[in-house]
Amino acid sequence: MKYIEDINIDNKKVILRLDLNVTIKDNVIMDDTKIVKAIPTIKYILNKNCNVLIMSHLGKIKTDEDLEKNSLRIVSSRLEELLGEKINFINKTRGNELETSIIQNRITLMENTRYEDLNNKAESKCDDELSKYWSSLGEVFINDAFGTTHRKHASNYGIKKYLPSAYGFLINEEIIGLSPIIENVERPFVVVMGGAKVDDKVQLISSLLDECDYLLVGGGIANTFLKAKGYNVGSSLYSVDYVANIKELVDKYNDKIWIPVDVVVKEDYEVKNINLEEIKSNSTIYDIGKETSDIYKEILSKANTIFVNGTMGLYEEAEYRNGTESLYKNLDGLNATIIAGGGDAVASVKKLGYENSFDFLSTGGGATLEYISDKKISCFDE
Repeated sequence: MKYIEDINIDNKKVILRLDLNVTIKDNVIMDDTKIVKAIPTIKYILNKNCNVLIMSHLGKIKTDEDLEKNSLRIVSSRLEELLGEKINFINKTRGNELETSIIQNRITLMENTRYEDLNNKAESKCDDELSKYWSSLGEVFINDAFGTTHRKHASNYGIKKYLPSAYGFLINEEIIGLSPIIENVERPFVVVMGGAKVDDKVQLISSLLDECDYLLVGGGIANTFLKAKGYNVGSSLYSVDYVANIKELVDKYNDKIWIPVDVVVKEDYEVKNINLEEIKSNSTIYDIGKETSDIYKEILSKANTIFVNGTMGLYEEAEYRNGTESLYKNLDGLNATIIAGGGDAVASVKKLGYENSFDFLSTGGGATLEYISDKKISCFDE
């Protein structure tokens, strides 16, 4: 797949796939990094005297009730502010209004592509009829949605099959920024894995364990690892269906995987740092403990390459922030290449003010993990 500067898009109708999948709470965008990162590619296209139709997903659409809360309308308003240009938002994914808009307006933002998932998952299953329809709306396709490059959906992989295609500035930035953990990785290579659930990461974790020297586990994911090791996790959430899978990984990569030795829990409204043997049935784990942070600090101090995906705990709440903040403090000043990837990781880095501790902040979550493990971008495949 070519780079946007390597193809002629002058005076064309351009379909631009972006990743505008931002977190929205109470009608407020919590972090607009992905929107900001999209601006250079949009401006480049506009400077080529093009009309552009922007597509993106937002959240998951499984029921009719998901439609309103996952509308791109709020995103459209923020994008319009950042661009300083009028955007014609179309609250549909098909029809005459959409078809006319790309002809009459410089910038059109189509409603959430996953609205089509109510149509027998047409978007997520890369329905060919939908791919052809969307491709008929433009003359050139530009993909700059790095966060979905691991998904072969109609709005990225499907459209690419029917139009001259290229990737944009953000994906190019990601390829360059992630290169230290893709090619000729300087070892020791440490992966710090956190976040809420392990469910959709088991295969990727397995692949990463073949690539890295150490895997440091925290966040909600750690609960499943602890359960797999036979520890009581009290009333903490863990992925019941994946305990056996994780146990296999723990047994196979016992010398690489490091899990918490102490945790911060809430018991009967009291927050305390306890050892694993002290976890009770009413204990809920919300963060890694101080001793664990110290152990992880020692391992990280020896690393030449570090990749962080996810947080060490519920950092949004002050009493469960220490694990994540200590991690970032421990990274600051290390003589290593340090990269973070994933929405929660990047959002926490920015919220806590540790951008300068990192060499690169990737906009991808699963896409970044898959790229590291497979060394390829799925939706670019022929």
